[in-house]
Amino acid sequence: MLVSVLVPVSDPQIIHQDADLLIVHKPSGLPTTSPSPTDPCLVRWVEEHVPGLDAHPTSRLDSPVSGLVTFALNRAANRRLLDARRAGSYERVYLGITLHELDTQQGVWEWPISVDPKSSKKRIAGPGRGKREARTRYEAGARTPRAMLLRLMPETGRTHQIRVHAAKAGVPLFGDHAYQGERRLALDDGTVVTARRVMLHCAKVGFAWSSGFMQFEVPPPADMERVWIGLGGGRSDFDLV
Repeated sequence: MLVSVLVPVSDPQIIHQDADLLIVHKPSGLPTTSPSPTDPCLVRWVEEHVPGLDAHPTSRLDSPVSGLVTFALNRAANRRLLDARRAGSYERVYLGITLHELDTQQGVWEWPISVDPKSSKKRIAGPGRGKREARTRYEAGARTPRAMLLRLMPETGRTHQIRVHAAKAGVPLFGDHAYQGERRLALDDGTVVTARRVMLHCAKVGFAWSSGFMQFEVPPPADMERVWIGLGGGRSDFDLV
């Protein structure tokens, strides 16, 4: 089953809902969860817009990251998704923009993720407090003279994993100033392209399910599309097929 939504969103958008699953497109700027009982977050949005659900997010996107978030609506669904991850049949594909060049066109980053000793809110790639093993597969995508589109496929779900791995590999994500990413780029014609958030988007989620392999796709929202086009890219570069 493939669900593809082609409309950019500025608010959360429900992509799919059945008795077991809720798939939501999260915009950038909205955290998935929040420790505060009053601050806006995606979980609270779901509670308000789809009342009566016991919705548990099975992954968490950082606040500046856009894309698909899967909610399990009961314990059996949550367990089935966990089993799919353990079996390697849970797929996530992120699209990221970098102003740097990869050393190799594809591969796996396997640096462990640890808490940054300078800030408990940040992470580092390497040994340290709270070290956890992490794996991110990567592929080079479309290129422009000044930028590259990355396909990033995390096999684990550590805090800031993709962002930290990309920075460690020398390809920090455009707009990710927390992890060495540039915020703006001046082009030869004097145009300045500015990334007002981390240029990272969870574009595809797929997993084995009782009804077959479920797969959902959403293209990056308008802000990321504008940045990529400003860097010389095209809309079709975001196609995942």
